[in-house]
Order: sequence, then structure tokens, then C-alpha cells
Amino acid sequence: MRLFYKGRKATFPKLKKAISENDQTIWMHCASLGEFEQGRPVFEKLKRQYPNYKLVLSFFSPSGYEVQKEYKHADVVVYLPLDTQKNAIRFIKAVHPSLAIFVKYEFWPNMLKELQRRHIHTVLISGIFRKSQIFFQERGKWYRNSLKAFTHFFVQNDDSVKLLKSIGYHNVTQSGDTRFDRVFELVKQRKELVLIDSFSENSHVLVAGSTWPKDEDLLVEYINLHSSNKEKFILVPHNINKAAIEKLARRIRANTVLYSRANTKNIRDAKILIIDSIGLLTSVYSCADVAYVGGGFGSGIHNILEPATYGIPIIIGPNYQKFQEALDLIEQKACVEVQSIDALTQRLQEFNSNKKLVKSAGKIASDYVFKNIGATDKILLFVKKVLNKRHL
Repeated sequence: MRLFYKGRKATFPKLKKAISENDQTIWMHCASLGEFEQGRPVFEKLKRQYPNYKLVLSFFSPSGYEVQKEYKHADVVVYLPLDTQKNAIRFIKAVHPSLAIFVKYEFWPNMLKELQRRHIHTVLISGIFRKSQIFFQERGKWYRNSLKAFTHFFVQNDDSVKLLKSIGYHNVTQSGDTRFDRVFELVKQRKELVLIDSFSENSHVLVAGSTWPKDEDLLVEYINLHSSNKEKFILVPHNINKAAIEKLARRIRANTVLYSRANTKNIRDAKILIIDSIGLLTSVYSCADVAYVGGGFGSGIHNILEPATYGIPIIIGPNYQKFQEALDLIEQKACVEVQSIDALTQRLQEFNSNKKLVKSAGKIASDYVFKNIGATDKILLFVKKVLNKRHL
């Protein structure tokens, strides 16, 4: 909360310093880090294709802003001020964008109203709508009207298209999810991980990424009671606080080494490797035979597209219903849900004993990613038309 309020005090001074009245600007808003990863491929192509524009990036959450406040492709990164009429007028006046881009499901009525009042082209990208949202309820007329600010909606699925059309919005394209483009780029940029490659060699490896305590409870119990000699585990916790990492390591009975302390000697004999550094997870997935993606026992799973891109079958917890890619991959049997130690044990033993199953499920996962690449280019074609009109 301290970061939330302190950071917003700096928003308008930062904008004043970075943006002049004569600058042409494009503004992208993301709620948090996950939405930023969706918007990032669009943002970076905009930077390359429109070098004469200044790019403004805003976040609502500290978890996005604090990680990306020095993002090199943005001319300025700020917190979005609270959505009051006064703040909306002041913010839009300071940024004066030629184009405003909102990612996934960020709807701030006062901000949208001001964008509409100023006739600023506004698009939603990687959008996803559900029948339970207030726009589609009887009491949601005021919120439905705020959607009039959007020049165009780029959405992930056909259900979102149908829902928008049911309330009178036909300016919508099913373009897919820009995260597919992002993970595809990340895979091509894989980091060299000599020690981790050495650890994984000639073993059946489970990589558990972005794990939370409830995920770790299951994994530790499996490792301590059910794992076989041929299995190895790479754990990449969401929280890499030193005390939390050391507590996790103490709970594991098998030979465990932290990545920060790993060397060519101790990693050879280890059964468990705990990654206590940031920025490695995407590359680490390439070492996996099976991936466990955390978050499914909390507010929702983390990114399953990263392991899917490498052609790896995926295991997740029960809270995945808001993630279209999880629904799709579960239906296609490239991803499986577990809710208990018994279910986890059964799934891992199936994968351990059946290489053919691992290979076929992994191929389904990678094919799914490759078939869904291209949302970014569809959005950029529209952006080109919008910005060209301004210069006619």
C-alpha cells in the first residue's frame, strides 16, 4: 500500500518532465505484470515502427510498476492515478495520446469518458469478456456506456465477440492473445544455462515454476515420499526471499542445492535444484520433461504458455477457469489438473513411466502455441491505419 500511494505522487511530475506539449505520444495501460507481458510485444513493435512517437507505459499495481519502472523501451513509466474525473482530465491532458491501448480487462470509466470526450482512438488488446461481468447485467448500463470509448476491441475468443455484439458493440475482432507472440520470442532468446543443463542431463526432470506455498506443500510431500531415483526436480518459487528459500530447502529430505551456491561438483550429486534468482524461469523450462506451473491453489495459475512452447506437458492446480489457454490445453490433454497429493502422484508416475505420453502431450502443447501466434501483427495493422489517418 505504501508503494501504491507513494508511487502515484510521482506520476504527474514524471509526465511533466518526460512529455512536452508538442510530443506525439502513444499510451499503453496494464493492470499488472501479467498484462504487461501481454502488451509487451505490441509495445516493442510500436517502438520500432514509430520512433517519432514517445511511448508512455502505465500500471495500476506495484507488482507491475516496481518490476518495469526502468523499462528501456518506454519514454516514461508511471502509475495510473486513481480514477476520478479530475485525475482523468489531468492525466489525459498531460499525456495527450494519439492512441490509447488498454490490455486485457482494464476499464476505468472516468479515464475512458475523457478519452471519448477528446476523440482519442482507444483500443483494447487481448481482451476477454465473461457473462458474469457487470457489462452484461441489467444493472450494468452505466458501465456498458463506458465501452463506447473504444474505437476497437481485439479479443481472445469467440465468446467475447458474441458477448460484445449482444450489447451492441460490433467493432470487435477475434485476434487471439498477444502472449503467444511474447513466449515465442522468449524461447528464441533462451539463456545458456550450463550448470542447469548439467544437472538435468540423463534424468527425468520436473520443473516447477512460480510456485506458492500450497504448491510447494504438494511437491515437497511427493519428493519426500514418492519420487523415484531417476527423477530430478527444479523448483522456481514465486517468492525468492532468502528466508523462505532456506525454509523450503530444509523441508526436503533429498540432496538439495540452491542455484546461487551451485557449482560443477555439488550440482552433479543433487536431486533437487532450487532457483533463487529472478529472470531464469522461461529458459529453465527448456530443461523439463514435465512442468508444474504454480498459482492454481491461489488466485490463479501463472503462465503455462512458456512450458507449452517448449513442447512440455503441464500440471496445474484447480484455479484455472479464467485462463483460456488452460481450458484449451486441458481439453486437448496436454495439461492436467491436480488437487491432492494422490492426484499429483498418479500423474507424475504416469508421465515417468510413459515416454510416449510425455512426447505426444508435449507436441499438442507446442502445436497449440504455434497455431495461435500472430495477434500482435493484426493489432499493428489497425494501429497503422489509425496513425496514418492523423497525418492525412
